Amino acid sequence: MSRFIVTEYLSLDGVVEGPGGGEDYRHLGWTFEFEMTEPRQRFKLEETLESEALLLGRVTYEAFAAAWPTMTGEFADKFNTMPKYVVSSTLTDPEWNNTQVVAGPLPDVSVRLRDQVAGDIVVHGSPTLVQGLLEHDLVDELRLMVFPVVLGTGKRLFGEANDKKRFKLQDMFEVGDGVTVQTFRPDR
Repeated sequence: MSRFIVTEYLSLDGVVEGPGGGEDYRHLGWTFEFEMTEPRQRFKLEETLESEALLLGRVTYEAFAAAWPTMTGEFADKFNTMPKYVVSSTLTDPEWNNTQVVAGPLPDVSVRLRDQVAGDIVVHGSPTLVQGLLEHDLVDELRLMVFPVVLGTGKRLFGEANDKKRFKLQDMFEVGDGVTVQTFRPDR
């Protein structure tokens, strides 16, 4: 059965905006201030190789589509060839290889994708999409790579919700330079 896995770079104050560049943001590329350690690289590579598809919001999709098609290596090869689904009501003609636009209410999109994809559907970035998935209890796992910095401003992962959402910590480990990976699953 497919699962929706949200994976995020997150500051201590919950900011997910502009971690690697590509946006107009005061602290653009803030994750680059931390050493790219071998454990951090290995975690992201393994996570990507285990993914069957990407689910992205339009803004994250456009940033990724502008960068990844020209990159090479095992990570880039997987990113560029796997199926990508973009939740958007405005994007009509995606150019990045193997991309399909999906529209409609998130619960309906969720059912369609779970029927189409046999494996993990991973959501990178896309804070508005993630907030919608959380709102409808569609997230099967949160993987938060937490960086020891307070940014003060920027888009935050967690917004207003219709109710409390409980999660259980499944795993936590450091990947170097004070950066931790924390994995949570819904406590339903």
